[in-house]
Amino acid sequence: MSLLDILSAKSILVGLKGQSKEEIIEELVDSLEIGEAIADRNKVLQAVLEREKIMSTGIGDGIAIPHGKSDAVSRLSAALGIHKRGVDFEALDGEPAFVFFLLVSPANVSGPHIRALARISRMLKNDSFKKRLIEADSSDAILGIIAEEEQSHPAHG
Repeated sequence: MSLLDILSAKSILVGLKGQSKEEIIEELVDSLEIGEAIADRNKVLQAVLEREKIMSTGIGDGIAIPHGKSDAVSRLSAALGIHKRGVDFEALDGEPAFVFFLLVSPANVSGPHIRALARISRMLKNDSFKKRLIEADSSDAILGIIAEEEQSHPAHG
């Protein structure tokens, strides 16, 4: 699976405006197209916020991967947001997050959700990739950066 399969230009936000974890999550959820993969925005938002209460998805090193499962989601979908100044996301290392990858999937599906989480975190471990994402000035530029990274590290399976 390629991240380009679950991410669209409309769901890439280069200048996130939110100043809190909740505002960032809301912005990302709002970028997902209702009717395409999501039937109910509020249910999806609630699922992600509930997951966040269990443990912060701020994994450190400037990255957060908020995610959730909901019966209001028909297929695995993602949104990517960049915050130029960084936001406190209660990350494990106490540092602000700049790159936010939202992942939502149907409640009854685990495999693709887990594989996508693993792929995102593996790709974001590459510091130059992460830096290029943060410096990008448009969603098209970000899609190009992700496409390059996908070609140099093809997904398995």
